[in-house]
Amino acid sequence: MKKTILFILLIAGVLFTACDIDRLPYGSMPDEKIKQDPGASLNTLLTGTYAQLKGWSDVMHRCGEYAGDNIMIRGTSTDAFYEFISYSRTPNNYRLQTFWDNSYKVIAQSSNIITMIEEGQSPEIDSQLGEAYFLRGMMYFYLTRAYGRPYAQNPDKNLGVPIVNGTPDDVFGEMPDRSTVAETYAQAIGDLEKAAALLTVDKGSAYASEMAAKALLSRIYLYMSGTYETPNTEYARLAEQYADEVIASGEFALLPREEFMKYTTFTPENNRETIFAIKRIASEFSGYDHYYGIGGMYATIGGMGWGEMYASARYLALLDETGRNDWANGKLVDARAAFIEPQYADGDSRVFRFIKKVYNDAGVHTNYNYVQAQIEESADGLVCVEEDERYPMTAVDAEQGIYTVDYADGETYRGVIDRLMRLNRAYPMFYITKTSREGEESHLHSPIISRLGEIYLNKAEAAAKQGDYGTALSALNTIRERSLPGEGYSSLDASSAAELIDKERQLELAYQAERSYDVFRNGKSLTRHYPGPHRALEEVSADDYRVVYYIPQNAINAYRGTGSTLTQNPTSN
Repeated sequence: MKKTILFILLIAGVLFTACDIDRLPYGSMPDEKIKQDPGASLNTLLTGTYAQLKGWSDVMHRCGEYAGDNIMIRGTSTDAFYEFISYSRTPNNYRLQTFWDNSYKVIAQSSNIITMIEEGQSPEIDSQLGEAYFLRGMMYFYLTRAYGRPYAQNPDKNLGVPIVNGTPDDVFGEMPDRSTVAETYAQAIGDLEKAAALLTVDKGSAYASEMAAKALLSRIYLYMSGTYETPNTEYARLAEQYADEVIASGEFALLPREEFMKYTTFTPENNRETIFAIKRIASEFSGYDHYYGIGGMYATIGGMGWGEMYASARYLALLDETGRNDWANGKLVDARAAFIEPQYADGDSRVFRFIKKVYNDAGVHTNYNYVQAQIEESADGLVCVEEDERYPMTAVDAEQGIYTVDYADGETYRGVIDRLMRLNRAYPMFYITKTSREGEESHLHSPIISRLGEIYLNKAEAAAKQGDYGTALSALNTIRERSLPGEGYSSLDASSAAELIDKERQLELAYQAERSYDVFRNGKSLTRHYPGPHRALEEVSADDYRVVYYIPQNAINAYRGTGSTLTQNPTSN
């Protein structure tokens, strides 16, 4: 083969955005040089491929997390990411374009490596090929879960994404339309199985490995395992099998509670629980990135970051379900509360904080809002005061500072006595730090693709879908009792499995871009009955057309005139 390989592709360039076709990207080189020294060349080419993941992971996170119910934002935004929160889907979203482009750049660069390098030259070269297969398989999975409908919904008919492995001989010729969800999942599985077979050199959790491939296979088969009501037990069995292989490898360990509460401060290579993460380093993470990276929306740290998006009231309530997390006094019940940092006002002013319903002029309930009411003592006990109205407070658990009030709208609201919190607009600022503070470097963060905590939860769900509730309970409590010592569930059965496993997945995997996909793949509806500018009373069902994102319009436009068609997702139910 005598042509120069354009790894940045002609696939993502011509096929999808029709740009950058005249330049060699970082991490590409003539094929003659590759053949002269394949080992050294592969290192360079793979470095360039891994580099694409850094920009890719930003949008990947926002797509998965912002569409869920772990976060709220202080107000509407003109940024393209607000469409993820509001479910106002459009095909002209520059962030989705970036996600699409970067994904196909990784696919093309990985594919060209696989095409150019002959397998069987040495274990080291085969292992590098395994990395390429891993990266390609991972991209197909993440693309399909964003742009293709949940697997439980007609995977043989619903569309996934185009399968384009490598730079075609004629980049201006006819290009394939989207394959089905089943076909693109099969592509991802085939790549990851090949990766697991080839990967014999473990370079640490910042790189692909055999167990990283098996961790993703466990998740993919879990996504294919149907709902709790109509499970596919064979796929559930495979999800559990791969989870067991990762656990039994002994290469990873769950961090004990106190270390887990500092999880985000550890670099991937110094974290025994991390299986695969996209490595970021401080020297390439500028001040600009501290604002515009993932963590910048969740908190202001060291004067950096917007700090405009906070933990949702739903997530906070889940953290408090077993016992109140009193951040002001340093009493955390659930270890996962360590990743939330309420921002208190100066001074020791005490308030009664609760959430009330908001009504429009016609008296229709439309939203929710926080109240921080001043507290007074009366002869009859505590009273909170809001807008000159005085409400007697009834103790639910005085030791934990939990009370109720009978409010003017006829509702009884439950809340807590706490220090006065700072507000951004009308909302208390519950900062999220799970994507910040790596190495104590402000918002530096290496996005986690897989960690051992998830693998136990995969095992729990997969076992439950096979009716093996004893195994499911044991795996579930392994994770729950790490964060809530002594609070493991006493039993699990068909009537409780979906609720309890879903709850622990939400608590454990929050801010890792999993939540919205977990809801919809199990056939559930997403509701966000808590304060924020989103449509708080809306229910988004698993079969809603907005569950998936639109294919970027630029990608569709690039097909025109080539005799090819790239089919868009439906624009309504």
